[in-house]
Parts: sequence; C-alpha cells; structure tokens
Amino acid sequence: MAATAGVTFCVTWTELRAAQASDPVTQKVSEISKDLSSYFIDDYDETKLGDAAADAMIQATGDRWSYYISAADYAAYEEQVNNAYAGVGMTIRSTDNGEGYEILSVAAGGPAEAGGVKVGDVLLKVGDQSVLDLGRDGTVDAVRGEAGTDVALTLSRDGKDYSVTLERKDIQTPVAVKTMTDDNIAVIKIANFDTNCAAETIAEVDEAVAAGAKGIVFDVRNNPGGLKTELVKVLDHLLPAGPLFRSRDYAGKELVDTSDASCVTLPMAVLVNGDSYSAAEFFAAAMQEYKAATIVGTKTCGKGNFQYTYRLTDGSAIAISTGKYFTPNGVSLTNVGITPDKAVALGEADTEKLLEGQLSAKDDAQLQAALAAVR
Repeated sequence: MAATAGVTFCVTWTELRAAQASDPVTQKVSEISKDLSSYFIDDYDETKLGDAAADAMIQATGDRWSYYISAADYAAYEEQVNNAYAGVGMTIRSTDNGEGYEILSVAAGGPAEAGGVKVGDVLLKVGDQSVLDLGRDGTVDAVRGEAGTDVALTLSRDGKDYSVTLERKDIQTPVAVKTMTDDNIAVIKIANFDTNCAAETIAEVDEAVAAGAKGIVFDVRNNPGGLKTELVKVLDHLLPAGPLFRSRDYAGKELVDTSDASCVTLPMAVLVNGDSYSAAEFFAAAMQEYKAATIVGTKTCGKGNFQYTYRLTDGSAIAISTGKYFTPNGVSLTNVGITPDKAVALGEADTEKLLEGQLSAKDDAQLQAALAAVR
C-alpha cells in the first residue's frame, strides 16, 4: 500500500448536493434506503445492511484487489498492518486426531511462555468453551482481547490436561527471521512488507554480513506484500544506485524511487511462489532486473495495483486501488507476475507444510535449489 498525493479543493453546499443528486449510485442507494425505512414490514439490522451494500459496491468494480473492511474488523486489519496484536503469544494448528489445536509456536517473553505453555501442547478450551465448538478463527478471536485482561485456557500435554490463566499483552510479531546453514549461508524469511519489515530485514542482513556469511537467501513465499515505503528501504539497502520502483496514481502522477550506491555484494537468491503478492513480487523483480539475485520457485501472483485505505465515518473502511506499480525497468506485473530463473515446484503436501511452517529445510526442494544457486 502507498499513500497518494492529496488534492485540496473547495465546493459550495449547493454544488455538492447537485453532484450527489446526479450520481446514479448515490441516488439508487438513497432511494433503496428510504423505501426500506418507510415501507419494509419487518425489522432489519442497519449496520449489516450497510456492510453488505458497501462490500457489494467494492466487489462490483471487478477489481480483485479492492476490498471493504467493516468497523468490527478494522481493529484486526490494523493489527495485521502493524504486525502487532493483544494476546498471549502463541500460534495454533489443527491436530491430526481432531482433539483440539496444537501449539505451533510460543513467542519468546510472551504470556504463554511465562505461563509454561510449550510447543506441542494441545489447546482444548478457552474459558468454558471447547475450541472444537469455536473453530480455529473463533478460538483465535477468543484468546485475543484487550491488553491487561485475563484469559483462562485448558491444554493437554502428554495426555494430561492442565489449566492456566494468562494476562493478555501487546505482542509484536516478528517480520524477518534469519537462520544460518552449516556452511554459513543466511536464510531470511520475510513474512510481509508491513510495519517493521525494513528495520528487521536490514538488521538481519547486516548481522549476516558482519558474521561473514557467504550468501543470503530471501524467502518471500506466501508473503502478501505490504507497504511500498518498507519495500523501498530494503531494496535501497541491497541494491546499487539506480531506480528501484515506479508508480503511477489515479491522477497520472508518476513517482520513481531510487537507491544510493551502497549495496550488498554477496551472492543472493529469492524464493517465490504463487502466493507471493505485490511488494513481495516487486522485491523479487528488482533483485532479478539488477541481476543481484537468482529467483527460485514458482511464478508469482501478478498483482500490479496498489491500494489506499479510506476510513469511513462509522469506523469501517474501504481499501481501493488508486494506482499502478512498475518494476525498475518500467515493467507491469499485472496478471503476469515474476517468472523464476530456476523453476522448482513443491508437491501438495509440502506446500501445506510450508504454509504451516512445518516443512524442514532438508525436505524443502525450493530452498535447497536456492541454496545451490547461492553456493
């Protein structure tokens, strides 16, 4: 997402009302709302009606990248963009036997770790509610809540149930996580390009360089993209002087972001797949066009529009496409995506394991191909 230039203008009230009256969308919505209010025989939820109308309007544009965010969902949207949430610091996944949700990871220093929750434990209840009744999304929502409030959990370890009450706290989600291979190659997994991406990614790169790393693999598979500003900072750190990113907004304004001469000269590779979106694709594209890295994996999604989020008066919001992005060489990725230099696909089972963070490095054919390219 990227902010667009603001436009200052003045209109009279008469002109505004005239413009609204001549707008067929505004006129139709107003007439339907008035008729429902005046003549509909049963009760209806006005908030639900408004949400449905707004969502339908955005979908009717035909743009798959624009979307509506209800007021009830806006807090979760902000959590995602800020890579932060109020909770206990653990992630879950379905168990093979369907008894509950296995604890997949526990955040260091978070409430779950302090309360003795361990990876491999199985979450059975949140309060008095079974997680099987809540479902995965319902369980996540029930565990999360306002910082400073308590949540009671029932878990199982080695077949024995235990209970713990945890105080929810603000949790910062790691964005860039580095591991090192035995032969000193850094593998940096970038979860998204939202808040903190640049600071964390650059720190991991600098640490790897200082430690004498022989190369770097960037993993942006299943990366949904994020903020242009974060992407540009990362590319600026990695690439030499030149254009990094091009954009054109709804008003026709074009912008070119450029890099300074400072760069990283280690051998590099970038891992991508069909769920690498937006900023993740343009990251790979820039690295490819500068011949700074070998791109490994499968063809990316092909998202070339950027969205700006407009907050509405009732607390809801619309994220609508307000411009287009282009690679350093001016190439559009819309419906095209990035074609890897080395095409390597994963099987269905390994794709699912990758999504859940359970695919081991030795079994990850794409990662092994990227490491081979760096070596």
